[in-house]
Formats: sequence, structure tokens, C-alpha cells
Amino acid sequence: MQKHVAASLRAQEKAAQTAAAPAAEQKKILSPENFLELRTVQDPQFSPDGQRVAFVVSEPLKGEKRIRHIWVYDEKSGAVRQFTYSEKSETWPRWSPDGKKLAFLSNRGGDEQQIYILNMTGGEAAAVTKGKASVSAFAWSPDGQSIAYITPDPKSEAEEKKIKDKDDARVVDKDDKLPRLRILDLAKKEEHAVTPATWKIEELKWMPDGQSIVVRGTNKPASDQFTEGLYSIWLRGGMDELRAPHGPINDLRISPDGKLVGFAAARDDGPSPHDLWLIGAEGGVARNLTGASLDRPVHGYRWAKDGSLTLLYAEGFHNKLAVYSRTGEKKELPEMPGNPGEFDVSPAGAIAFVGETGVTPQELWLRDAEGLARQITHLNETLKPYGLIAPEYYKYKSFDGVEIEAGLLKPAGYDGKSKLPTIVLVHGGPTGNWRDSVDSWGQLLAARGYAVLYPNVRGSIGYGEKFLEMNRADWGGGDFKDVMSGVEDLVTKGIADPKRLGIGGWSYGGYMSEWAVTQTDLFKAAVSGAGMANLISEYGTENGPAGDEWFFGTPYEHPERFLNSSPFLYVKNAKTPTLILQGEADPVDPLGQSQELYRGLKRYNVPSDFVVYPREPHGLQEAKHRVDMQTRMVAWFDKYLKTAK
Repeated sequence: MQKHVAASLRAQEKAAQTAAAPAAEQKKILSPENFLELRTVQDPQFSPDGQRVAFVVSEPLKGEKRIRHIWVYDEKSGAVRQFTYSEKSETWPRWSPDGKKLAFLSNRGGDEQQIYILNMTGGEAAAVTKGKASVSAFAWSPDGQSIAYITPDPKSEAEEKKIKDKDDARVVDKDDKLPRLRILDLAKKEEHAVTPATWKIEELKWMPDGQSIVVRGTNKPASDQFTEGLYSIWLRGGMDELRAPHGPINDLRISPDGKLVGFAAARDDGPSPHDLWLIGAEGGVARNLTGASLDRPVHGYRWAKDGSLTLLYAEGFHNKLAVYSRTGEKKELPEMPGNPGEFDVSPAGAIAFVGETGVTPQELWLRDAEGLARQITHLNETLKPYGLIAPEYYKYKSFDGVEIEAGLLKPAGYDGKSKLPTIVLVHGGPTGNWRDSVDSWGQLLAARGYAVLYPNVRGSIGYGEKFLEMNRADWGGGDFKDVMSGVEDLVTKGIADPKRLGIGGWSYGGYMSEWAVTQTDLFKAAVSGAGMANLISEYGTENGPAGDEWFFGTPYEHPERFLNSSPFLYVKNAKTPTLILQGEADPVDPLGQSQELYRGLKRYNVPSDFVVYPREPHGLQEAKHRVDMQTRMVAWFDKYLKTAK
């Protein structure tokens, strides 16, 4: 099947190129393979003197996983160069306090991820941890003499022998090895655990005096609820609670003077971190720094020496930067040339950030202290010949008057008069959003003559807390009506052909596609990736159901809420041909969800294909699988939408 689909797609590309303008004016037609060439840029980190930036760059995808390496930009010379070259990956670059060394994580020595240190004057990187379990995070001590890191206890010899002998029954929760905080003395090459084996530690930051470490963790790791709090771990021994568990939290950072602890947290109890909060280093009442003046989710922040904070927040499809004083005064920074993502701030106030737009993939940018921004890397030039389509951003009114922001791709050369086959793509989440970034599905479809609608429906981030909460206990309600209102708007404008409409998405977007085919026959084709057919069984089998509990409660107490929002309850109504795509090892939206949908569609003779990708988690990682998935997606829409029915 894969060969036939791929051959069909190649034939369409050839025909499109032949029928196009003269050769000098031709743009190459995109294929799924082109998106394997894209490189991601992540985790920029300024050296202590602000003269260099270490960052992570992925290689083009080949085989089963992307390989990532560390690159370094040098301000004095203006040079950008790759810094690590192993056959495996290096990530998480962190400078020593004196800037003479760079530590990073890598699995170059085996299957497990360990800490390596590279002297910046030359030589080979050396592993400083050699455990049998992967390190997930680490931080240099303020004096550079120690490294604190997070890793589970290794398996004992007896446990390893049982695994080798296939005598490997595991008691869920009780036999799990939990991530613990450890400290490594670099001079003595000695390490020891400083948190109990019964605690799960997720994040760590040193206090500036080096006497304690603040962590995000929980002593109830088996709980299905939000149980993480903030704790001070003293090197002399002992632990103090700074903030009791209450809703989701992340992004822990300490002020330079050590008096305040910053963290991102939900405004109330969920569903995800939204505001920037501050709490005293000795505990007390936490203060919401941004809640009153910035009703937008904070995506990241950095402390400055003067105690101010530079933060990144979502504003619809775009991200913006602002500076806050520790007392809450806000100053907006001018918009950046590229939509900013991950960033870091130098001691002098320069900002290194990952920038991208809907037509320009990720690159490293640098905004100097005077406000001048320039692109530092040019790693993703391969898509330039393909003429990516820039999204048009606009707003429309939904059924109840709520304003919905959307992006729209129109095929190149669209005459403004023809009615186009149109596909609405729904983002994941639901606590997510479409952003100003390159989307492979949409670009592949637009290159083949489709209009593509990206609605940020109610429940999306970037429009305020009230908007985010508008689909609480109402999946498939107002959010679905937002989708339908967007489609109706394009039909009314004469852009969308009402006889050639499709819907697709992944995760929550897959759920919305499944919901759509059970509620209406308006769509003539649907593609559901990693969707959710039965919200009751999903709650009982997924990893981390606390987010679903925020939306619906629990199915033990409120089964009707889950049931009434589950597509499988209405699958007998479905008529739309549906392609189902699913990673076999998905822990987020498990395989059974797609199986339940497929079984129901088969029962009622709805044309459907169910494609399972072995080994794959929630997002497909392997090159051949990604090409297959996108090839099938395009071919499915072509089969049912290229001619009016």
C-alpha cells in the first residue's frame, strides 16, 4: 500500500511541475521527504561573560531518531560552528560558572544519557557520570566544584539478571525507579543521593550561596493528580517545603540575590501553567507577578542581575517578550523579526532566541542590548526553493459571538474567485494553539491546491484565562462549533467549496476529527492522528490523567461528562471516510483509542484505514514513518476531495 501511495504522490508532483510556469519561474513541489531535512534549534545558553552562545541543533532526520549536536556562536569573531560530533546526540549545554568548561548530556557512551564535560581550551569531552540509568537534568554548583543532577537508582545485579532471564514481572508503582537528586563532587569523583528513593524529582536549581538546592518534586509519585510542590534541599541535611502542591507547575528559577524563587503555575488548579509566580526563598505566600497585567500564558523567563525578569508569552499565533520588575511593573519589548521561542539573556542584556515564522524554519537570532536583532544561523535553507505559503491571520465570529482567530493558507496563484477544496486542521491540546511556524501538513496540502484553515478555537492558549477555560467539561461543544463557524465563514466568502471539505489533526486535533465525523456529514474526508474515541477508557490508560480531571472530574464520579463527549458514543452516525494514524507505543493517547474508533467505523461500513506505527510514541519519530504518515494523509484527502461528489 505504501509504495502505491508514494508512487501516486510522485506522479502528481511531476504533473504539477510539468503544467507550471516556465522553468525559470518554477517552484519545486513539496514532498514529505523535504520536511525530514529541517533542523530544529533549541536551548540557547549564554556563557557567563555573554560572549558566546551554546545551542542545540538537530541533524536532518534519518533512521529512527533525530541526532542532535551542540553548536557555539562566538560574538567576537562572529563565527558559528558545530562543537560536538559524536554518532549519537548531545543536548542540555551548560557553562561552568567561570565559562572555561561546557557540560552536556549525551548517550554517546551507550544507551543511557550521561553528563560529559568539555574543556573550552581543547581536548575531548569526558563523562563524569557513568551510571546505568539516564540523567534527565543537571546544574553546576555556584563555585563550579560540584554538579547536582537527576537520575533514577540503577537496577541491582539481581534485577538485571531477572531481566536477562525474562523473569521480569514488575509491580506497577512499587517497582518503579524514581528520579532522585544526586550531587557529584568533581574533584573527588564521588556522588551521593540527597533525596529519598520514594520521592520523584523533576527539576532543580542551586541557591546562589551553594548551601541548598530548590527542587520541584513529589512524595506521591504514584498519584494521578497534580502533587508536585517546591522544596529546599539542604546540603547539610534536611528538606523544607516552599510551596505545597496545588495544580501544575514548572520552570523553576532563582533570583540572582537568592531572595526569590520564580516558577510558572496555573492561576488556580489547572489545566497547565499560565502565570509567573514569585515566592520567598524561605517560603511564605506566593505572589502572582503577571496575573493582573498580563492575561497570557508565560512560556519562559530569565532573571537579570538587577532583579528584573525578561519573559516570553503567547499572544495568539505569536510570541512576545516583556520585562517585569520584581514588583510587577511591565515594559513591552519591540516585536522581533522572527516569532521568538526559546531564549536566554546575557549579563549585558542581549537576547539570544530561536526565531521562526510560517514560512521560515527555526534559526538562532541575537538581539543586542541596543535592540538591534540579527539572524545568526542559516541552517534551514533547503526549503527556500519550494515557495512556502505565508498564512493569512484574521478573525471571525463564532456561533455565540465569541471572536476566533485563525490562520489561512491559500494555494500559490489562487485567483480569488474559485471555490477551493478546503481542510480544517485542529491543533493538539486542547490547551495548545496554532503558532506562526512552519506546519508540514498544511504546506503539503496548500502546495497541492487546498485551502487550509487553522482555527485557534476556545480552549486555546494565547487569548486569556477565560478563553482557555471555555471548553472545560465541554469538549465537542463550543470548540466544535468554533470549527464549524470557521468553515461556514470560508464557504460564505466563496473560498471553500462546501462539497469538498475535510478535517484533520493530531491528539486533540485527532479527537476533534473523530468528533466531527460522528456529528456531521459535511466533511467528505477526515484524518485522525492519535485521537481519543472513548474519554473514559483514555482516562484509565493514559499517562498523566490529571489534565483530564481538570476538564471533566473523574469518570468514577462523573462518567456522563466523559461519555457524552466521547466520539464512540455517536459512531453509528458516521459516514465520512476516515484515515486513522496511531503510534503503537503512545502513552499519551494509547493505541486502544484508535482501535475503538476503527472497530466502530468498520461496524457501520464507513470507509476507513487504520495505520499503526510500531515503536512510535505520541509524535512519530522515525523517518520512514513520518514520510508514510504524511504521504497517506495527502493521498486520503486527494482521493475524496479532488473531485466534487
